[in-house]
Amino acid sequence: MSATGTISGFGWEHFHHDADIGVRGRGRSVAEAFEQAAVGLTRIVTYSPIVVNIQLDVECRQSDLELLFVDWLDAIIYEMATRKMLFGCFTVRTDGRILKGTLWGEPVDVARHAPACEPKGATLTALKVTRDDNGIWSAQCVIDV
Repeated sequence: MSATGTISGFGWEHFHHDADIGVRGRGRSVAEAFEQAAVGLTRIVTYSPIVVNIQLDVECRQSDLELLFVDWLDAIIYEMATRKMLFGCFTVRTDGRILKGTLWGEPVDVARHAPACEPKGATLTALKVTRDDNGIWSAQCVIDV
């Protein structure tokens, strides 16, 4: 699978993995890279527009930035599964190894969203949170689908 929502070097993309789907977000900050990866996570499920009329807050704490990224994506997957919702807009604030995120979305409308698959969880496979020489952050891992 190959897809991208990259704009001027920032954004999200999917990368190939044999059985599952890799997701990568890039941005000028860790928070922006995490937000973009969340958009890529949603795009595993649907490319249909998502109305952003319901807001949820999530908080994650970890001792490691990479594990914080996995927890962030797992929190979104948990909210998708338990509330039967899709999210199309995300904000992230980080303070050390504490992440406070906000998700905006709507209940799944099977006819309109035509979900392609259901993410089961973020994995440690290909897990990286890095900053390149230009100061651009990248956050990635493989999503179990």
